[in-house]
Amino acid sequence: MKSEIIYKYFPELTEKQRQQFDRLGELYEEWNSMINVVSRKDIDMLYERHVLHSLGIARVCRFADDSEVLDVGTGGGFPGIPLAILFPEVSFHLVDAVGKKIKVVEEVAAGLGLTNVKAEHQRVEQLRGTYDFIVSRAVTRMAPFLAWVQNKINRNHFSPLDNGILYLKGGDLREELAEVKRKFRVYELKDYFEEEFFETKKVVYLPF
Repeated sequence: MKSEIIYKYFPELTEKQRQQFDRLGELYEEWNSMINVVSRKDIDMLYERHVLHSLGIARVCRFADDSEVLDVGTGGGFPGIPLAILFPEVSFHLVDAVGKKIKVVEEVAAGLGLTNVKAEHQRVEQLRGTYDFIVSRAVTRMAPFLAWVQNKINRNHFSPLDNGILYLKGGDLREELAEVKRKFRVYELKDYFEEEFFETKKVVYLPF
């Protein structure tokens, strides 16, 4: 089963979580055939390139129960949906400016029985309220992303990491991160996952 790559790195999953990860692939194949949110070549590699990639954030930070996490530019639900399965006691708010993508997120979340996911067709700049963490996967360069979200992170630190941004990025980030005028840390996903896909993949953490 393709989802076995998840069990390889997260052997502590409950039976319910395993069933949800197993079902996730079927749901994405079904919905992707109607509304394309994952490239055709990637749908066969969904668990490695999208699900496990999303869970790279969990290798960096174990969200405390009752945390609130915002997923900006979630697309078809990454990284938010896999993280919501892994952290059932954490609330996830998934937003995207493209309405049809949010339709897929809503249907996948409902199909998995995820009660800790709220999906919304919305631009992040228009959101009100604050969150413990903001996650995202390469929606834009770091500096403009920071401008969108810097007022949306609260200071109620109760996870192992201080509240902040956890951003999945790939490639050589030296030039891009030079534009960021604040403290950050880069985690190499190749230190956590052995598959070649993760050789250049990173989690950039900006504490607040």
